[in-house]
Amino acid sequence: MRLSDFDYLLPESLVAQEPIEPRDASRLLFLPRREGGPRHLRFPDLAVLLAPGDLLVLNDTRVLPARLVGRKASGGRCELLLLEPLGGPRWRAMGQASKPLRAGGHLSFGGLAAEVEAADGEGFLTVRFDREGPLLEQALEREGQVPLPPYIRRAPTAADRERYQTVLAREPGSAAAPTAGLHFTESLLARLADRGVERATVTLHVGPGTFLPVRGEELAAHRMHPERYRVPDETASAFEACRRRGGRVVAVGTTSVRTLESAFDGAGLRCGWGRTDLFIRPGYAFRAVDGLLTNFHLPRSTLLMLVCAFGGQERVLAAYREAVTLGYRFFSYGDAMAIL
Repeated sequence: MRLSDFDYLLPESLVAQEPIEPRDASRLLFLPRREGGPRHLRFPDLAVLLAPGDLLVLNDTRVLPARLVGRKASGGRCELLLLEPLGGPRWRAMGQASKPLRAGGHLSFGGLAAEVEAADGEGFLTVRFDREGPLLEQALEREGQVPLPPYIRRAPTAADRERYQTVLAREPGSAAAPTAGLHFTESLLARLADRGVERATVTLHVGPGTFLPVRGEELAAHRMHPERYRVPDETASAFEACRRRGGRVVAVGTTSVRTLESAFDGAGLRCGWGRTDLFIRPGYAFRAVDGLLTNFHLPRSTLLMLVCAFGGQERVLAAYREAVTLGYRFFSYGDAMAIL
């Protein structure tokens, strides 16, 4: 398959720049997985689409204030996106500046300082901050910004600090939100529970494996950057119980899909921490996931390829074209899609 096979036309006016309120007021495009055309619903209608005994699996990662904007020792502007802690004061990051950041360079972000330990190529860096532990966490809360994606063409506000988190966000570690979960409210989750829909969580800390673009036309040459995930014991037990009773395992977001598919060993889910570089595209045989709830994704992205693998490439792209025609809101703060 080729990158151009996953393109579609999207007017810029449909890229959501602000979140809708309340969270569950978004639209929901329901696409039956095997046959039949799209149905156009509201997100709370999910309570009708899901059945008693189904298991909803959500990603409970929490987005860090991972974007740091500051100055090099020369006075030039620089920017870091923090990706993963490496122990103590050291972090893996992506960086940019007017000139490439190099090992030995000193950076300042208000009251926080860092040194570039290594430039690893393609914009990836290893940086060492001037503090660690709780002191570093406090400094990041003070100096860091919400890492809104670049297609949101505005500066982050104080409201984004919580609105760009899911209501189940617990485990700090992501450089981007697991956006399918942004639509849920506590009241909708309670309605689903009253209906007999079970709920479980996994953790996948979102990084470049999720959001970096595919650079070449040949998909076989693309390599995903590994991301950290965790499957709790109770989630593995809930998964097994769902399979026994004949319920559907419905993943909330592509990150939950990749976690479940990576942790599945043929019989159940392996518990604990792992790393995944799983690249799901058409032709992939799903083993752990029966349903998908997701946002609308960028053209030519690995996320769109995953959705096409699950729902059928032509069916999904046709549904996207219909969503464009009907004025759905796209990407992180946009509307949702369910494939069941």
